[in-house]
Amino acid sequence: MRTLCASTLIGEFFVIGFAALVAMQTSDLSAATVWTVSGIAMLVSLLLCGMISRPGGVALGWVLQIALIASGVVVPTMYFLGAVFAALWWASVHFGRKIDEAKARWAAQADTADRADTTTQADTTTRAAGAEPDPA
Repeated sequence: MRTLCASTLIGEFFVIGFAALVAMQTSDLSAATVWTVSGIAMLVSLLLCGMISRPGGVALGWVLQIALIASGVVVPTMYFLGAVFAALWWASVHFGRKIDEAKARWAAQADTADRADTTTQADTTTRAAGAEPDPA
């Protein structure tokens, strides 16, 4: 999940930066206001990349998605782009969790198979030496 979500957040980082450039040209807001708000949003998107697996990381990501959609008030195209990134965020979280669950299952199966191989090798070695296998 972490990789998918981080990829979405990095994409948002760039979109926020480009939206700030548009907002400077098309809105009545000062450049300082635009870059302060955009800079904070860009910083949050980067920090969230490292916080995804921590408690509340996904929830903070949803807050960023809502803020991105709400930025359509200043740059109307952001209504659309915000919705697209919210859909990407949902997909990253949803399918990322499925991938993590599958990886955990595969790791458990591999661990079980490794233990079985180790037990079989120990029994074979014991039999080759002429001793009885350990019942444990």
